[in-house]
Amino acid sequence: MGEATNQAEEILEPDLPIIDPHHHLWDLRPLVGAFPEPHHPFIAALIDNAYYTFDELHAHTTSGHNIIGTVFMECGAFYRADASDAMKVVGEVEFVNGVAAQSASGLYGDFRACAAIIGHADLTLGDGVEPVLDRLQAASPDRFKGIRHQGAWDADGEVLGAPFHAPEGLYRDASFREGFAHLGKKGLTFDAWLLEPQLPDVIDLARAFPDQPICLDHCGTPLNIASYTGKLHERFDGWRDNIHELAKCENVVVKLGGLAMAFCGLPEKGPAAGFGSEDLGAMWRPYIETCIEAFGPQRAMFESNFPVDYWGADYATLWNAFKRITMGASADEKSALYAGNAARFYGIEHILPKG
Repeated sequence: MGEATNQAEEILEPDLPIIDPHHHLWDLRPLVGAFPEPHHPFIAALIDNAYYTFDELHAHTTSGHNIIGTVFMECGAFYRADASDAMKVVGEVEFVNGVAAQSASGLYGDFRACAAIIGHADLTLGDGVEPVLDRLQAASPDRFKGIRHQGAWDADGEVLGAPFHAPEGLYRDASFREGFAHLGKKGLTFDAWLLEPQLPDVIDLARAFPDQPICLDHCGTPLNIASYTGKLHERFDGWRDNIHELAKCENVVVKLGGLAMAFCGLPEKGPAAGFGSEDLGAMWRPYIETCIEAFGPQRAMFESNFPVDYWGADYATLWNAFKRITMGASADEKSALYAGNAARFYGIEHILPKG
């Protein structure tokens, strides 16, 4: 592996259209002092990127790569302070819809930020989640496309840190699945985030709901943190087997990214470790190529996961690393992996280049 460097790289394939299908917007500054375990690498990454809204996103998406649009991913931001626990999530979609309208004005260029919005609703409400979904759709009728209800859990509490544990076995829970069934009725997508040891849970969920579009985030989140440190190699075969098993479910697609998070330790040091795209590409290639091999180039999409992935890579270098991995892919495959698949899954084909 080469030495870390902070030297800016020349942008590779600068004309290739990209839809970034996974980023957040937030203002965590009022919460920084309340974060438990600030020594945890993931918490530290959040603190270091406590403010990330349209200006920061715009600066990144105009840093050289041809970003034509983005998809916002829920992150618990700007919830309504005066709403019930079930309905407070509507505030996030309202906020992001305003950002999308700001971008759609054209005053900031041709790219369309937050062309699709993925919000959150508590699916463990069972049938009680239906009015929440209705309110979310009403908050952004044209852009709200689905929800994410993260299920990340591990027996080792040091893996995630205190704020981020979902209940164990959430995706197998009967109440969760009762709520989950309402997504298909409303034509909504589902983004699944959980950790590599939990992949059988999303496999079981996808088999139980074969008509529900599901996106697995972050290559299934391989772990190289806490009790998993140094075990990426020994756990790789099990991860790969589960990825291939999940890919048999034709209702599932996969996001290629999230590997620069502190959880994955690729690289182990951050934030913005300074490794060049050649080194990052070499670290990520086994996971990304395995996912493309399993799902095929028509059911996979590259993602930035910003600002979380800023732990290990700046925005321009991250996309350069992806492009190095796909250097041998055909033009049609690149078109699908970098924009077409995201546009189709999230229903935003209208932002693709014409012709």
